[in-house]
Amino acid sequence: MDNSALWFREFGQPEKVLTLEHAPLTARAAGKLRVQMRYSPINPSDLIPVTGAYRHRVVPPRVAGYEGVGVVVEADNPALTGLRVLPLRGEGTWQRWLECDPQWAVPVPDSIPDVLAARGYINPLAAYVMLSKWPVRGKTVLLTAATSSCAGLLAQWAKSQGARAVLGIYRSESQTLVPEEDGIFPVSINDKSGLRHAAQQAEIVFDAVGGALATTLLQHMRPGTDFISYGLLSGELYQMTGAGVHPQRFHLRDTLAVTAAEVWQQWFIELWDMLAASRLPEVRLFPLENWREALDEFAVPGRRSKPMLVM
Repeated sequence: MDNSALWFREFGQPEKVLTLEHAPLTARAAGKLRVQMRYSPINPSDLIPVTGAYRHRVVPPRVAGYEGVGVVVEADNPALTGLRVLPLRGEGTWQRWLECDPQWAVPVPDSIPDVLAARGYINPLAAYVMLSKWPVRGKTVLLTAATSSCAGLLAQWAKSQGARAVLGIYRSESQTLVPEEDGIFPVSINDKSGLRHAAQQAEIVFDAVGGALATTLLQHMRPGTDFISYGLLSGELYQMTGAGVHPQRFHLRDTLAVTAAEVWQQWFIELWDMLAASRLPEVRLFPLENWREALDEFAVPGRRSKPMLVM
């Protein structure tokens, strides 16, 4: 039996360095689960490491992809066979078969459909943990990359948790509808006075962009406010210029590395119901063999759907 997988063997633009490779399926390692993948979404967090932005911890050659849903087909414990899981922190998920440590396999409830479960890790868990670490009740929240999936969940859950207001910075006029649907007051990235006003109002900022935008916000934030950097979509670092502002970095991988398995497994138990009740972008499915078309769809400005690979 063969396995098909999207590998990158050097850093570069994903469309140039990713290749679909086929190799015989080897024997399962003792103690591991063998998971037959069903669906894997495409996120910025999947593609940015391929460019070399995180070369201090991501080293090729490796299979791309960080999340997805699959079914356990082999296990030391026969009771696990047939279980739908999110195979976290194992091999890359952009492949048909992978191996995963049982403690990192998150069971998926029967009530959660595959295409929702497939994107139940990166964005939902990041939003959930950030709102737990930095409570927003009674606060004015400012989000960058407001039309992203993670910001959409941050906005919806912040409102449900008692945030006074949620402001969201968007990139293009065609994107404004989505922030409004999520309960976000939209601010254009091109509105310089609007950005300054939003920064002055904010009591907490969740930033996924970095670079010049983050630097501008930090310049105008009030002393004592929190600035949480959880992404770097611009590919550039920000400059710390705000007096008395508390910039902090959040990375989901680092958080999981210092959290006991039983703790973050409990997070997922709480998360599934929240996710099922949330509004998420529609999914557009692409067979694994059509991965280039999926990347093209991902790059479309103002895209309203989530490209997802079908394994």
